[in-house]
Amino acid sequence: MNMEGQRLLEAIRVDRIDGPVPEYIKAVEVDSRKVKEGSLFVCIDGYTVDGHTFAQKAADQGAVAILAEKPIDVTGATVIYVQSTERELQRLAPTFFEQPSRRMTMIGVTGTNGKTTVSHIITTLLATLGERTASMGTIGFTVENELYETDNTTPNVLETQKLIRQAADASVDTMTMEVSSHGLVEGRLAGTEFDIAIFTNLSWDHLDFHKTMEHYGYAKGLLFAQLGQRVDERKFAILNADDEWSERYAWMTPHRVVTYSLQAPSHFKGTILDMDASHTTFRMETPVGSYTVRTELVGDFNVLNLLAAVAALYAKGYELERIIPALETLKPAKGRMERVETDMPVTMYIDYAHTPDAIEKAIAAIEPYKDEKQRLLFLVGTGGNRDREKRPVMAEKASAADYVVLTTDDPRYESYDTILEELGRGMTHDRFALIGDREEAVRHIVQQANEGDIIIFAGKGHEDYQIIENTKYPHSDAVIAIDEAEKKWK
Repeated sequence: MNMEGQRLLEAIRVDRIDGPVPEYIKAVEVDSRKVKEGSLFVCIDGYTVDGHTFAQKAADQGAVAILAEKPIDVTGATVIYVQSTERELQRLAPTFFEQPSRRMTMIGVTGTNGKTTVSHIITTLLATLGERTASMGTIGFTVENELYETDNTTPNVLETQKLIRQAADASVDTMTMEVSSHGLVEGRLAGTEFDIAIFTNLSWDHLDFHKTMEHYGYAKGLLFAQLGQRVDERKFAILNADDEWSERYAWMTPHRVVTYSLQAPSHFKGTILDMDASHTTFRMETPVGSYTVRTELVGDFNVLNLLAAVAALYAKGYELERIIPALETLKPAKGRMERVETDMPVTMYIDYAHTPDAIEKAIAAIEPYKDEKQRLLFLVGTGGNRDREKRPVMAEKASAADYVVLTTDDPRYESYDTILEELGRGMTHDRFALIGDREEAVRHIVQQANEGDIIIFAGKGHEDYQIIENTKYPHSDAVIAIDEAEKKWK
């Protein structure tokens, strides 16, 4: 990238400039370690470090300009003072990357659960229909099936715009993004213009950050409010009519609303006809007719995910006759009720469920379809130093399984004992074990299984690590479970 300095500065509100305006800016950075010759370094006063203390280091590494909100003493670079560097970065980033979201169709998916699966379905269907696709979310950033890891579901505004630009430069037709409530509140989506916004559901999560469900719900609503007031633009809000928050979100946008549901009246209405532990068959009523769909995605929540994705593609302009056949070949998203391929005499699923609602739905997807000899064993953990109030509620929902192992999920700096004690309060029966070390917990639950039993490993999903203190250690529930099953049965 290479942008005229004056052109870039015209995008922000400058209080004072100490030094000449750089002729060109070759990069914009918030991490001084990434600064190279010709960069603009933005000083962000963050949660743990203050970027202003690294201003001289950035200048020494070749920064031609420093964006600051408080006085600094720097030699070798022009200092540009603004009222808020964080807010001006929200204007700088999309400008520097030349508004990349305008170059393709942008689909944003928000909600407590289902974001990854809905994004996966949309991206897979569009690829099947011949589009060049990109996606960004919990699993990472993907362009045409090439995966790049990201640190957050919604990265900071600079990284977000950089990745969108990468997708645009790859001639992507449609990019699908999981949109987190944190990302919306913190302005990480600033400058990203969505054409279609999807709401999955809202349930208890992240209240350590949002404090109340009302605040959490309205944070999600920013996605729909930010579709904008340009009524001449063709934009859509895709809303789950079974969730009461959808009515509020519908009022937040002047753009067309398309609804989907299993229960309430809606444009796309699903009725489950048959379901077992490996398939779901449902009827889908649509604005243009009724269709019967058979899918490998299990659970009524996945029917809702499918309906959301189909509604989005319909809004985009695709005929349902082209979409429906592709639904039958869909595989689950990585780590989302994903069956572990093994020849062992147990059935194992990996899932990302880490909220009370998701745990309840994961168990409900399997429990009705096991025979009288089978047991459902469920392992779930929760993260350290986060959202402690939901822990006993998670365990209460997990109690619907025949045997439960409560463990940790990224314990960070919190002790095993504290996490397990708070989880254990919610158990409604005594058929459970408390095991802090997750690898030990995975091995234990496999040892407790009998031939024919079903095990769900919840909480980590696609993740292949555990965060202990501030270090990531390799960890895979599936790899450990297969290893233990082979020891047990081979």
